[in-house]
Amino acid sequence: MRQAEIYFKSEKSGTLTQLDNGSFIFEYDDLWISDNSKPPISLTLPKNKKEYKSNYLFPFFYNMLPEGTNKQIVCKNMRIDKDDFFSLLLITARYDTIGAVTVKKI
Repeated sequence: MRQAEIYFKSEKSGTLTQLDNGSFIFEYDDLWISDNSKPPISLTLPKNKKEYKSNYLFPFFYNMLPEGTNKQIVCKNMRIDKDDFFSLLLITARYDTIGAVTVKKI
């Protein structure tokens, strides 16, 4: 099992988990859920107390990954398998992303 904290504008909003079988779970933090001024991190992941489960990396997070030559360079330099999307997300979404969401390894 691997986990990452999900931040929205530098505030922890939830946790992304990859289980040993390769499936994923996303769950909002209770404090994020209880604060009505906090938005969902994505329209496809509305604020909810339930866990979101998927057999593959959620499209919202998958779309944060580099593609093409950039992906090849990162995978080669960081020695990451090109199909290890979770590791790729942890490496590339730590600091500077296009949107307000960052991902940090627990």
